[in-house]
Amino acid sequence: MSRIHVSSEIGTLKRVIVHRPDRGIDRLTPKRFDELLFDDIVMLSAMQREHDLFTQVLGAFVGKENVIEAGGVLRQTLEADAAARDAMLRELLVYEELPDSYFSLLRDLDDRLLADVLISGELQGRDLVLFDPIPNFIFTRDIAVTVNDHIVITRASKEARFRENFIMSYVFRTHPVFRQMAAEGRLIDLNDVNAFPPSRRGERVSVEGGDCMILNKDYLLIGRSERSSDYGIELLADALLSKGVVKNVAKVTIPSDRSFMHLDTVFTQISERHAVCYKPIIVDGLSSYVDVFGREGRRAHYPSVREFILEEIRPDMGFIPVGGGRSPYQEREQWTDGSNLVVVKAGVGITYDRNTVTEEAFRRAGYEVVRAADLLADFDAGRREPGDVAHTIITIPSYELSRARGGSHCMTLPIERADDVQT
Repeated sequence: MSRIHVSSEIGTLKRVIVHRPDRGIDRLTPKRFDELLFDDIVMLSAMQREHDLFTQVLGAFVGKENVIEAGGVLRQTLEADAAARDAMLRELLVYEELPDSYFSLLRDLDDRLLADVLISGELQGRDLVLFDPIPNFIFTRDIAVTVNDHIVITRASKEARFRENFIMSYVFRTHPVFRQMAAEGRLIDLNDVNAFPPSRRGERVSVEGGDCMILNKDYLLIGRSERSSDYGIELLADALLSKGVVKNVAKVTIPSDRSFMHLDTVFTQISERHAVCYKPIIVDGLSSYVDVFGREGRRAHYPSVREFILEEIRPDMGFIPVGGGRSPYQEREQWTDGSNLVVVKAGVGITYDRNTVTEEAFRRAGYEVVRAADLLADFDAGRREPGDVAHTIITIPSYELSRARGGSHCMTLPIERADDVQT
């Protein structure tokens, strides 16, 4: 890993961090759904097959070596610095309220097994469960955001995701590539309570990556949602603006509701001229508005995301409504992440195959809709080349993945995109 840079949501994807659903998910029970932030019991093997097809599509466009598994990055970090490894384990025991006697057990594990334990919570082969699983770790977008040449390590709202923050803060501080970024002052860690403390009124810092979208090098959107707080956004905006990372931060207030968990559940840009969205919030401004904070005290207010985009980003932006913008289809297909897409290059996005009314909306907007397995078969047979694919929505199976309440945008943490689009 060398260049870390993302200046839009639609530049050609070069490298991305993902996490394959792990066996910790098999320990979920219905009684713990609320606590562990999962919506259903899933069949892990089927979920993994769906995720594997997803990463195969990503790999076809960016190269298999550039689809980076989070567990592998954690293992590399553990290998890189023995002293930092030991310090992390001692901190972990305090964090997880485990006795000191577990230190030697964990320290003596090889790096691959220790990485697995830190993620799944279970020491396989010894019938020993040390921690809760972190099933939401498949949504790598939420744990960090690349903003131009900086990385923001985010801070989860819910305790169930705190170990994800713990793990990735350790990775970004210690991994040889990211450690260099820290030395250059290009890491912003919202988990650092000295830099980002609670307010005097006891307000906690919480900003999750699904609420953060970089539209171009000058504008970062941050959703004020169920998971990202006003106070957290204020601190992050101040840090980004004072460091000159971006020129403007636009806070998008959306309903604080499980249905609209993050901004990317109601809006994603998919090309220079198109965004897909949940119309009532993004176009109509239902319980939603935008406040822009810029350098030198600039302030602006808009009654909807649409008006903000047309005024400050692109006056000819088109908005493709999830579910065709009609009830009940828009409510159904927003719930199953019809407006949550990751873009591999401008105009080519990946989404779930279950949102059929939204597919028709894509076709009306001039996009081809193709099944992932069919496209990969065409690549293998030489009938098509990834470089020739344009204006295309690629759909992946979602019988199990969709039960976790996150789409392809949620399942990807881009760390490098090309600066090859006009936004």
